[in-house]
Amino acid sequence: MPGEAGPKGYLLMFTLDGLKATSKEIKSEAFKDQDVNFLNARHEAKDNYLDYRTSKWLGDDSGFYLVRQSRDLKRLDLCWVAVGADSTKTIISERERTYIEYRNPYLVKGGKQLVWWSERNGWANLYLYDNEGRLQKALTEGAFHVEDVLGVNEKEGYVLLSACGVLKGENPYQMHTFRVPLAGGSLSHLDMEDMDVLSTASDDARFFVANYSRVDCGPAVALYNASGKKVMDLGTADLSLLLEAGYKFPERFKVKAADGVTDLYGAMYKPYDFDSTKVYPICDYVYPGPQVEANNISWSKGFTRTDRLAQLGIIVITVGNRGGHPNRSKWYHNYGYGNLRDYGLEDQKYAIQQLGARYPFIDLERVGIHGHSGGGFMSTAAILKYPDFFKAAVSCAGNHDNSIYNRWWSEQHHGILEKVDKGDTTFVYSISTNQELAKNLKGHLMLVHGDIDNNVHPANTIRVVNALIRANKRFDMLILPGQRHGFGDMNEYFFWRMADYYSEWLIGDSERSRVDIVQLNND
Repeated sequence: MPGEAGPKGYLLMFTLDGLKATSKEIKSEAFKDQDVNFLNARHEAKDNYLDYRTSKWLGDDSGFYLVRQSRDLKRLDLCWVAVGADSTKTIISERERTYIEYRNPYLVKGGKQLVWWSERNGWANLYLYDNEGRLQKALTEGAFHVEDVLGVNEKEGYVLLSACGVLKGENPYQMHTFRVPLAGGSLSHLDMEDMDVLSTASDDARFFVANYSRVDCGPAVALYNASGKKVMDLGTADLSLLLEAGYKFPERFKVKAADGVTDLYGAMYKPYDFDSTKVYPICDYVYPGPQVEANNISWSKGFTRTDRLAQLGIIVITVGNRGGHPNRSKWYHNYGYGNLRDYGLEDQKYAIQQLGARYPFIDLERVGIHGHSGGGFMSTAAILKYPDFFKAAVSCAGNHDNSIYNRWWSEQHHGILEKVDKGDTTFVYSISTNQELAKNLKGHLMLVHGDIDNNVHPANTIRVVNALIRANKRFDMLILPGQRHGFGDMNEYFFWRMADYYSEWLIGDSERSRVDIVQLNND
């Protein structure tokens, strides 16, 4: 649990001699309760014949790389461990005021150099080091996010990489494929514009396969060479039957965060029989991050919680918030550090208000909010923090009390204080919870949880229930027996209960009171 003492790890090297094995400890401890992670070599297409469980360490016969990170995640060392050595050797050290994230380095020149990913300048960029830890040059250095290295062609001297936020005027989350010289130089954009592109490179990085789509444009696949020339189209999704059935793409939009400066990006889902002369309630489907946002960049065949929910007669939106997705600046991503309950609420509320002012078909007197897991946490916090704005919330599997959620997520994204007193190091964790706000409830709240949730313990929801009861509040609760973090074979039942809830409290349809859910009885 967050704040609890961590396990102590040991690094052992085993030597096998026939059926006998001997071991010795390699000194690796630099921080109390540290994490040590072995780094695996990248899987290449030529290795596809191997069993999928097979992995190789990142290195060679003489040694391997690992990452050592402090408990508060603000200090990180890339270390080299030589076979036969009795201790680790630090190659690169990173230090930050919030948590440090990393990618596996990419080895070049037979391991004499490595390409290193870092957010040290406030954005994710690539740097070239030698294997002694001496910085050679910055390969990329700009106000954009490099996602990862796709491949390196040493013979021709270039790196293929995926990045977003490079192309001006585009949605900054849309990923693209770029090329940069190993000797240093400017980025070259290789794929199409205004799409979200997920690419996979050949082992020699001479070609890449681009899977591309957009939330309002169906998916396709094409083969490109490393100069950015399309070699051939490989496939396009056939959506004709979907469109004949009445499907309509969601619409992209952009609004401001509550600071009036930061751009937020989202998607709006309308009923397929949308009538602009009518006025509709609005429901915000949320996932606050920080490891990802529910702002839906690429196309999907349909989400129960967005496309399908809109068909009740509701405008459904997804939109980002400061403190959300890591694929923007380090500041944007870590905005909620130290305030994991409240950081995204004001942005979500302000986004809805802007859309209500922009579109006369949105009724700001009938606002709902819905989410699962972190979104369950956020939707409950929202209706309790802004009880006069949000009228109905369906909150699923929420980590309402992060002091009893898992350590790695809670401590990383909220932060933990490392205290050193008289030579001893202790860790202090403190976070605001949803149950503290229970007395504020004015609208309609339905809490949903699987009773054997293997990710977010049901006690998270029970603590909110306890606080609501003691605050003398009416609310609704749905426990799904035998269901884990996802709702499995009860997901369809959950949808219709959610549909009933929003139909009653947002749309005003009180006729859905019959005992049988007839839609579930349709073969």
